[in-house]
Amino acid sequence: MPRLIALVLAAFFLAGHASAQVTDQTMMVGKAVTVVERLRADPNFSSQMTNLLGRARAVLVVPDLVKGGFILGAQYGTGVLLARDGGGRWSGPAFYSVAAGSVGLQIGLQDAETVYIIMSEGGLKAVVDNQFKAGAEAGVAVAVVGAGASANTTTNVGADIYAFSRSVGLYGGATLDGAGILPRHSWNSAYYGGNPTPEDILFSRSVDSRQADRLRDILSR
Repeated sequence: MPRLIALVLAAFFLAGHASAQVTDQTMMVGKAVTVVERLRADPNFSSQMTNLLGRARAVLVVPDLVKGGFILGAQYGTGVLLARDGGGRWSGPAFYSVAAGSVGLQIGLQDAETVYIIMSEGGLKAVVDNQFKAGAEAGVAVAVVGAGASANTTTNVGADIYAFSRSVGLYGGATLDGAGILPRHSWNSAYYGGNPTPEDILFSRSVDSRQADRLRDILSR
């Protein structure tokens, strides 16, 4: 009997743990919706974001990109990556982490809502293949919009990725140089079940979730 009780308690614990994980992923997707809606409503970004999203190959939304330190610093955040197919349909979200170290950061800690609009196949490949860890060698042009940079489209024509951020002064240079962009496999597994790869989610689309419908809708407007 004691062993049976222990097994039952363990089952309840594991079920509760899985539920908490699912809640984390669902909350992240909800935060991504809020960030995209907020940035698209910002008069500094709205017209350009609408134009770019209409032609985008993919989008990476990082609701909380934390960056801080003194001289030597780091940035970290979790986000969702969605790809669009030739018919204009958005995939489900694949969960990714973004982490990097850098030199010359401002004093203190900053937190930004950030959207990377990926315009080219090369830009998407750089993100999926984690090529930004090589910095400038990734060969992908990143244009910064806002955050102390001009939101003028004429200065950013032809970029592979456009970075939008609401935190003024956060990005003073190339936004993804040296960054590690890695899939969060445990989050993808908790959200979809099984062990889907980013390719399963973004390209073959063998898994999906209706919980992401609102995010896909706001990206398609």
